[in-house]
Amino acid sequence: MKTSTDLKRDVIAELNWDPSLPSNNIGVEVKDGVVTLSGHVGSFVEKWNAERAARRVVGVDAMAIEIDVELPGSSKRDDADIARTVANVLSWASYLPQDSIKVMVEGGWVTLTGNVEWEYQRNAAADTVRHLMGVTGVSNDVNLTPSIAAQVVQTDIEAALKRLAKTESANITVHVDGNTVTLAGSTHSWVERDLATQAAWNAPGVKHVKDKIRITM
Repeated sequence: MKTSTDLKRDVIAELNWDPSLPSNNIGVEVKDGVVTLSGHVGSFVEKWNAERAARRVVGVDAMAIEIDVELPGSSKRDDADIARTVANVLSWASYLPQDSIKVMVEGGWVTLTGNVEWEYQRNAAADTVRHLMGVTGVSNDVNLTPSIAAQVVQTDIEAALKRLAKTESANITVHVDGNTVTLAGSTHSWVERDLATQAAWNAPGVKHVKDKIRITM
């Protein structure tokens, strides 16, 4: 198991290595196993990428994000302008049914609501918005609507786990109840855990994923 010093060193190294963080003004502290990221960035997507970079480091089990988004003058836009841009971008997205997502913006923070059939549609909408100029945060409140056949979905998820996480699939159990999937068991890394949850979300009609998978060293 890594010491706090080792974990801090590895997180800092990963942040410096990530090309999506060109100006790394992020501080890292580790206490009682919790990694805290702090500082200031110039866009929400930089904040998002910093969080993802830290999560990739083996040994990071809990995080606190205290990063502020401070937009430079040229990036500041009023809420109405941001809302129009978000609505236009989503209306042109081929992966979304027309008028399936509603947009609200307050203080640069975008909230998405509505209904789609697939988790990838829900995630792609947020990913698209996250990169837009002037956005300081995104709340993805889009719902998934279809019903699912439990046994078919369970079989599909188990098959996906064998394809994506071969070394860990035997240690993960899948239970489907309605449109909720519960994953349990253990993996040795966040990467394998993320692959398992992504496999569950990729199944048609899944609305909730309960991730009870443990990270074991």
